[in-house]
Amino acid sequence: MLNKIWVAFILVGFVAAVAQLLQGDLDIFTRVLTGLFDTAKTGFDISLGLVGVMSLWLGVMKIGERGGLIELFSRLVAPFFRRVFPDIPAGHPASGSIVMNVSANMLGLDNAATPLGLKAMRELQEINPQKDTASNPMIMFLVLNTAGITLIPTSVIAIRQAIALKQGLVGFNAADIFLPTLLGTFVSFCAGLIAVAIWQRINLFCKPVLVFFAGFAALMGGLYWWLGGMPPEQMAQMIGLLGSGIIVSIIVLFVAVAAWRGIDVYESFVEGAKEGFGVAVQIIPYLIAMLVAISVFRTTGGMDYLIGAIRSAVLAVGLNDDFVPALPVGLMKTLSGSGARGLMVDVMTTYGVDSFQGKLAAIIQGSTETTFYVLAVYFGSVGITKTRYALACGLIADAVGLVGAILIGYAFYH
Repeated sequence: MLNKIWVAFILVGFVAAVAQLLQGDLDIFTRVLTGLFDTAKTGFDISLGLVGVMSLWLGVMKIGERGGLIELFSRLVAPFFRRVFPDIPAGHPASGSIVMNVSANMLGLDNAATPLGLKAMRELQEINPQKDTASNPMIMFLVLNTAGITLIPTSVIAIRQAIALKQGLVGFNAADIFLPTLLGTFVSFCAGLIAVAIWQRINLFCKPVLVFFAGFAALMGGLYWWLGGMPPEQMAQMIGLLGSGIIVSIIVLFVAVAAWRGIDVYESFVEGAKEGFGVAVQIIPYLIAMLVAISVFRTTGGMDYLIGAIRSAVLAVGLNDDFVPALPVGLMKTLSGSGARGLMVDVMTTYGVDSFQGKLAAIIQGSTETTFYVLAVYFGSVGITKTRYALACGLIADAVGLVGAILIGYAFYH
């Protein structure tokens, strides 16, 4: 699907350029070529900025892993997951892999989450009576994986920081989207969980589940009560303080606990940082590929036509249209994470990383997931061909999450 979208961007852009040339615009191909070179350089510069932040965060996560805090976090959420996976036998290793996978996703460890997720799928396949058909635990796992809560949107924060440096913003707090993104992922998570629970007739009115939802609701309610009466500028400042404060506190906690347990903290950090360097470098070709295609599409007016059509539809029903430039990020995210990342970068560079549209694109990118990709990879890894209602529930979570992210963006930043 991503291949078709990429080719369409290029071909539609070329046709639009030819049409403008025939109308007398002799500079159109010069602008297209200049845009290609500029966006290729932009993609590389952003990726270079990403190297440092990803190395930092994965180094810290390696410290947390060796210090035992990530495992402790997994144990804390285990009672909740036992309730929503009633068909998994007690003590089966799949339960542990699922908890570790979801925990890694919550902490923004995409590179660690995928291997754990594939391991969980293989273990779920062992207890699956129909090897070509997705079982109930598989579907619940996939939907919660695609709609999972993200506590710290690491890569989004890193990209925002890199773009802010490129745009000359001194003292920019890239973590100010922490709380809105957390709320967005929680909305998506709830939608996915409830959709699958209804289908599988799982009773969510049990103590571990109710405690989980009550705790999160109380936390969000307290934050809203604290922030609700503030002017927008002060609210944005406090959200940034909260996000950066929590992240710094987590780093200090990981380091302190690991040192107390006698772990070689420095070597652990360096080992994790090496992985971060590899992750950031791997992003470069994907980001540049999408950015150059978007550049052709935008320079020739294709993106303007697309945004204009969506804006007309939004205005026709009487809604505010400020969110429209960020909407393609959410639509693309269902199909491709790298494609959505490219669109997010395009919105931030076009409107400004600190603009409403730039912040909203970051929230959408951090609170939605690549449903088609995850289903294809995870089910494909164990030979599942009959996915039943997994895609429908995943798309429900995506749609609710996208709408929720837009409303949350308006509440915090508009």
